[in-house]
Amino acid sequence: MTSRPGSHAAGSEPIELVIFDCDGVLVDTEHLAVRLQIALGAELGWQLTSDEVVRRFIGRSKESIIDQLTERLGAQAAGLWWSRLVRRHRDAVDLGLDPVDGLPEALAALTVPACVASSGSHEKMRHTLGRTGLYDMFAGRIFSASEVPRGKPAPDLFLYAARRMGVAPAACAVVEDSGPGVAAARAAGMRAFGYAGGPTPAERLEGPGTVVFDDMRDLPHLLAGR
Repeated sequence: MTSRPGSHAAGSEPIELVIFDCDGVLVDTEHLAVRLQIALGAELGWQLTSDEVVRRFIGRSKESIIDQLTERLGAQAAGLWWSRLVRRHRDAVDLGLDPVDGLPEALAALTVPACVASSGSHEKMRHTLGRTGLYDMFAGRIFSASEVPRGKPAPDLFLYAARRMGVAPAACAVVEDSGPGVAAARAAGMRAFGYAGGPTPAERLEGPGTVVFDDMRDLPHLLAGR
């Protein structure tokens, strides 16, 4: 287990709400997304490494990704890329998708309310969370970047989720697996827990107010400051 706290990883205020990212934190989709993006790049003229995909796309909103694709390839190719990505991602999820390893145990041990705040669309989350049996657990407490002006790394989505849940930002903990995600949590004034069990290297999650870990089963203890 890896646990590397930042310079002020633990706040003094008790945690009243845990905000989970979706892809790579609740459902094991990020490795799939990296593979799909690399394949699409090979088809459409942008040779990408897995490291580049993680740095450019993982944790970012649809709008951010399409902006990058448009700048590089033009609007037509960007639209084609996105439509193929959505279709292939859905097809791959339908073939089989699991919760992140250790996630069911972590959720069972939580003692505070939780919600979901993701760069993905509500439609995508209904699909992925539904396939893994997690949707009903969070129904009514699922928030998308499509509902706010700016996606991650801006703090808008996490602040919106906290406001909707009626909890002050300082009393929130965010569980993320991407650099933009932990940056958004810090910008929102929330404690960040960076899950390093996916494709994003642990060092890209580290920073002030952040605990980095690689076993989801450890999350309840880390939230409790143990």
